[in-house]
Amino acid sequence: MRQARVAPLLLLAMLSFTERATAQLTDSTPESIEIGLSTDTIYITSDFAGANLTIFGALDNADPLISRQGGYDVIVVLEGPRRTVVVRKKTRVLGMWINTDSMAFQDVPASYSVAMTRPPQDITHSESYERLALRAQNIHLRPMDTDGNPASIEEFTAALRERMQSSELYSELVGGVQFLSRSLFRATLHLAPNVPVGTHRARAFLFRNGIFVKETSAALNIRKAGVEQRIYEFAHQESLIYGVLSVLLAMLTGWLGRLVFRRD
Repeated sequence: MRQARVAPLLLLAMLSFTERATAQLTDSTPESIEIGLSTDTIYITSDFAGANLTIFGALDNADPLISRQGGYDVIVVLEGPRRTVVVRKKTRVLGMWINTDSMAFQDVPASYSVAMTRPPQDITHSESYERLALRAQNIHLRPMDTDGNPASIEEFTAALRERMQSSELYSELVGGVQFLSRSLFRATLHLAPNVPVGTHRARAFLFRNGIFVKETSAALNIRKAGVEQRIYEFAHQESLIYGVLSVLLAMLTGWLGRLVFRRD
């Protein structure tokens, strides 16, 4: 009789232990990703010729087995401020190329630099890149006039995408993200000589065996330094006065040039 009582108690204890273990596995914190910038502001001068930006990051709660198997991949993006971009179409008329049509697109990143651990096809499938709007060819381009001719919208969208990808402001570096340990990584992104000023957003995407897991971001300000910054701020804050002074300066320069180079 005593053994008959003990058996159910052992069974209940085993079931309780199994339920607790399952609950712990279910409630365990999934992997996450963090990035850190050494500075939140970068100052550039008139002789700025481009540079590489280094971003450090770490994986939290990474699975040791997946890390050893190289199952984690990271893609880091530095996205410039979004602006309105106008694409113009030139047509040859009477032997001259003139602008005959145009289309404006809103919220287009002024720059877009990508760094990744491996070639893109080895990280995840194309549908995942499209869903995340990740990589330059998957950026959502929205015309301001959505009711226009669909054929024209497609033509101008393709032209804008081609211009973006041929510009140095849009770059992609395979191997630009390197794991320093099983959880720490370093990303190297290229800043073009004509990198736009403003607030940029650094974004990091974590993939596990080809599946998107987590995204994080951090802000980075790029500003001009010295006299260039003061002129830039004055031109944007006092645009009317800046325009008048520019015209007066051009007139003064022309008058002085006439005095210097006139023939008497």
